Amino acid sequence: MRDLVEVARSLEQPPVVVGASLGGLAALCAQGEAQMPLLAAVVLVDVTPRLEPNGLQRILSFMSDRPEGFVSLEEAADAVAAYREQRARPGDLAGLAKNLRRGEDGRWRWHWDPKFLSLGSRARSSLTPERLLDAARGLRVPTLLVRGKLSDVVSLEGAAEFRAAVPHACFADVSGAGHMVAGDRNDLFTDAVIEFLRTQVLP
Repeated sequence: MRDLVEVARSLEQPPVVVGASLGGLAALCAQGEAQMPLLAAVVLVDVTPRLEPNGLQRILSFMSDRPEGFVSLEEAADAVAAYREQRARPGDLAGLAKNLRRGEDGRWRWHWDPKFLSLGSRARSSLTPERLLDAARGLRVPTLLVRGKLSDVVSLEGAAEFRAAVPHACFADVSGAGHMVAGDRNDLFTDAVIEFLRTQVLP
């Protein structure tokens, strides 16, 4: 969150921040706890102050699984398909290759640093639902919440709680998408964000 604040302050104009999952929580706190407008707008992608524990645990389990990496991109695709049951396994693995790196041992590993999980758990411990809800109430800039209709991380109740705390917020519930909204239905996700920017942000 501190990094986001510093980057935003270094820019000539306040940026629009689109944050998914932990990035969304950082944007929520950065702007919601600021004393003045820091961002031009906030787009939260399948994240609210109240997250569903089972869905959150499923994400963390997926991220911590297979620290030894994958023998091939096909093996990685199988793992993703098992996690994202609502989405068909892609035949073209070029997009998946961008999310992995090949080590000197020839195995494919995700770009994220495994240390992120242990460090992230400490960061998440400070992001209590109460703190996040208070930050939400402090949002004074145009705000969009994009939820995946099949999400097991953000429930309709969680979305309703957020919308009650931020009455001016726009809301898009994306059909055919789970927590990975942009990856599942990039077309509908992009349409929602562009429409929000067109009607709520751009002059």
